[in-house]
Amino acid sequence: MAGFFARLKQGLSKTRGQMSRQIDQLTSAAQKIDEDFYEELLDILVLSDAGVVTSEHIIDTLREQVRGQKVRDAAQAKELLKNIMVEEMNIPRPPLQWPMVMLVVGVNGVGKTTTVGKLALRFREVGRSVTLAAADTFRAAADDQLQVWADRADVPLIKQQHGADPAAVVFDAIASVKARKTDLLIVDTAGRLHNKKNLMDELAKIRRIIAREYPEAAVRSMLVLDATTGQNGLNQAKMFKEVADINGIILTKLDGTAKGGIALAIRRELNVPVWYIGVGEGIDDLQAFDAREFVEALF
Repeated sequence: MAGFFARLKQGLSKTRGQMSRQIDQLTSAAQKIDEDFYEELLDILVLSDAGVVTSEHIIDTLREQVRGQKVRDAAQAKELLKNIMVEEMNIPRPPLQWPMVMLVVGVNGVGKTTTVGKLALRFREVGRSVTLAAADTFRAAADDQLQVWADRADVPLIKQQHGADPAAVVFDAIASVKARKTDLLIVDTAGRLHNKKNLMDELAKIRRIIAREYPEAAVRSMLVLDATTGQNGLNQAKMFKEVADINGIILTKLDGTAKGGIALAIRRELNVPVWYIGVGEGIDDLQAFDAREFVEALF
């Protein structure tokens, strides 16, 4: 099996093709580091979906470091840029605590259910016991899709009939994991954002059930974002952050976009760490995020 770095490199090939090649061309052609150089660099970052705010911050930091270290060489400036990008994305993740409930949220179509299945497999592989809860009771066939993943990961799935109260599913799941002394409960939630109030109420109710029935469990809210939606995905994330206490981001479909700069924008705009990234369709293509490896694979 290809190592993580090799798969990451392959998965980021589209972004690298666009962003890294342009930066390489710029740094090899630049006679001197001047305003034009910074302007072009800013454009490259913005076009790779890093967002205007983040891109300007990165360029301002680069300007300061170039000046402070009296850098004359564009290739050296590129190394500084890479370090700034690592720093930009490097938010420490809260430690994993057991037992744990992972609430997986995000709009429909971002790969949420698939991500839940891949997470179950990841934790099973490191020896943790896992149960899944199908709390997306509104989307037809959501629990059927989840059942397929539960079977693949060889973990129990707690579900109810279509249209049932999601909080009731979570209540049942908590009873099950407490009886079995399971390490991790992963809850697949509904992805409706157009009705923010319903979503807010539903997530709040699920949180109350967990707090009341399972106070010893650590709760982590993971937001799944589709990297191919770029800045639009970021707007979704801001809305979710208003309705749910988000602890981490899972960035999917990075292999399908030439604009992987979204990983940079997340820190500045949301101040939430990226926990995992998806760089392919394979069952083991969900990988723990490492800012240094990500930047190295980009370049």
